[in-house]
Amino acid sequence: MGPVAGGNPMKVLVMTLGTRGDVQPFVALAQGLRGAGHEPLLVAPHRFAGFAESHGVPFAGVDDGPMRLLDGDEAGELLEGGIRSRLELMPRMAAMFTRVLEDSWEVARTSGADLVVHNGQIVAGQHVAEALRVPAVLGLPIPMYVPTREFAWPGAEITARLPGILNRATFLGMRSTTAMFGRVVDRWRRDALGLPRRHGRHDPTRAHDGGRAPVLHAISPAVLPRPADWPAEARLTGYWNLAEHPAPLPGDLEAFLNAGEAPVFVGFGSMSGADPAATTAAVLEAARRTGRRLVVGAGWGGLETSGLPDGVQPVTDVDYRALFPRVAAVVHHGGAGTTGTAFAAGCPQVVCPFVADQPFWGRRVESLGAGPAPLPQKRLTATTLAAAIERAVDPDARAGAERVARAMREEDGVETAVRGLERAAGRAA
Repeated sequence: MGPVAGGNPMKVLVMTLGTRGDVQPFVALAQGLRGAGHEPLLVAPHRFAGFAESHGVPFAGVDDGPMRLLDGDEAGELLEGGIRSRLELMPRMAAMFTRVLEDSWEVARTSGADLVVHNGQIVAGQHVAEALRVPAVLGLPIPMYVPTREFAWPGAEITARLPGILNRATFLGMRSTTAMFGRVVDRWRRDALGLPRRHGRHDPTRAHDGGRAPVLHAISPAVLPRPADWPAEARLTGYWNLAEHPAPLPGDLEAFLNAGEAPVFVGFGSMSGADPAATTAAVLEAARRTGRRLVVGAGWGGLETSGLPDGVQPVTDVDYRALFPRVAAVVHHGGAGTTGTAFAAGCPQVVCPFVADQPFWGRRVESLGAGPAPLPQKRLTATTLAAAIERAVDPDARAGAERVARAMREEDGVETAVRGLERAAGRAA
């Protein structure tokens, strides 16, 4: 890899908003850009400053925005309360995004950026690129924006199989962002960026000249084959993985792993259900019924890790890349990052989704023969989880997971993405 044509390094704004799973791929991308001689600046919620800096990535913070809703007592209601509870939060979320937009422009206007790559969720990406008169590239760990007949919009939480034409129609769900924040964004465009209203301004798959914007999906084609009806501008690069080798496991966890047969890992990341104590009890009882040892991960108000019985090891912060190759199966919420890490490890999975794209990844696991059908959190009991774990530890599921892992070893998603960004900048130049 190298700088774009002419030998000049790019200054790249790398913009993302969301949980750890929405930020980590962009940290990896920024590392790849630096390694190729470019100058990235990661723009993400303030809470990720230390994480970015620990991986050698220059960072500029923006307001945490709607992320704060996952920190408090409302998290369980938001995740499990359905569409009604989310609609009730719309006015508050719009106000939260106002500060995100303001902070994004404060960083961008003095950045000297030649290119903006963004995850769509931060909302500001294509607009600051337009104001700076530079290309915008959509970078996606989830295939949320480009319609296809081959699967439904991952945000739809649809469990039934749909005809192709209806699959494409479900992607209209992405217009909900415009419905919620369109007026806020238009006011900000006018007052802060000095931009006019124009057709397609809220669609990040469209460049500000009306053409198609490049879309780089940070997903392995071994996990999600590229849809035949995607436009040429939409690509699958492979996952964007951190440059560093996996961090060593804590000593107590290493000793636990060495003391018996491979355990099952259970952790739901930053997701928190309405009753973490009940979920924890169900997980422990499922492990007892299957006779499996457990490694239990705690998230933001997720599984409880105090007073655990023998044969159960709690962890709070561990590198999944080091842990997953050592376990018999992974039980998780279905976040894109966790799913991809488990696939890379060749580890069977039980996906217990809460919301949004999580059921989609659970269906991918099932389709690839790497685990059972997704088990929604609302149906998670000791009985249903025990049955799912038994199916996941079956040799057939292990074989399915290992097939995907072998194909993924041939990919370098970060390098492919950096080359894509260089091409986008070269075309603009």
